Amino acid sequence: MGEGRKFTDRNEQFTCRNCGAEVPPSATSCRNHCPHCLYSVHLDVNPGDRQASCGGLMAPVAVDYHSKKGYQIVHRCLVCGAERRNVAALEDRTAPDSLEALLSIMARTGR
Repeated sequence: MGEGRKFTDRNEQFTCRNCGAEVPPSATSCRNHCPHCLYSVHLDVNPGDRQASCGGLMAPVAVDYHSKKGYQIVHRCLVCGAERRNVAALEDRTAPDSLEALLSIMARTGR
């Protein structure tokens, strides 16, 4: 992470506010999005800090590839428009991200 950025390790079960799925904690990293529909919630200023006051749903709008981090889901907040990137959890043993959902976003957006 860049200088000045802070990361709080949070790995909690949650219910997806978009599709209602029960999402277990990740086996490999901190999960902040639903593995089924890929939606997130705008809760953080810095990863895991729960300091954002917005609380809006964050829609998966694109998928980018980073040479060191792999595939990243680009989320855009439906309330304030903030964008965040989150590593796709394709290798998670507990609940891997839906490859079908990722491919659908890529086909729809061309990225």
